[in-house]
Amino acid sequence: VERADYKLSEAWKDGPALIVFYRGGWCPYCNTQVRELAQRNDDFVKAGVQPILISVDSPDNAAMVSAKYEIPFPILSDPDLSAHKMFNVVLELDQETLEKYKGFGLDLSQWSGKEHNAIAVASAFIVDQSGKVVMSHAPEDYSQRPSADQLLALVGKVN
Repeated sequence: VERADYKLSEAWKDGPALIVFYRGGWCPYCNTQVRELAQRNDDFVKAGVQPILISVDSPDNAAMVSAKYEIPFPILSDPDLSAHKMFNVVLELDQETLEKYKGFGLDLSQWSGKEHNAIAVASAFIVDQSGKVVMSHAPEDYSQRPSADQLLALVGKVN
């Protein structure tokens, strides 16, 4: 689902939303998580929750992730960091980390189309219909992601 005019509040107007911030299409941990969420989409639909994925990737790179895994829910591009700031999940990378990434052939400004050198804290939020965050998971270690089963269990507690 690709729309330039998507308002994030649309995600929870009909029921709770699962907002997942991922580091980018270049991140293998993120790709594993995206694939698992897509494969379990029917379970999220049955649970009455709308998954939304957000990264700083440019629209073209966000669309590439969506096409790669046939994602049945919105993958949003937020290179200007608006949603990232709203959820307080902006991670500014230091020069040493940027150089390390460049050594791996990864130029973040090419992925985002911006020069801010920021990515998302890998995180997940459940937002109820009133727009209130009722659950958040934002660990320091980006490899620690809640599984689809864990997220579904949390959604069950919200509904």
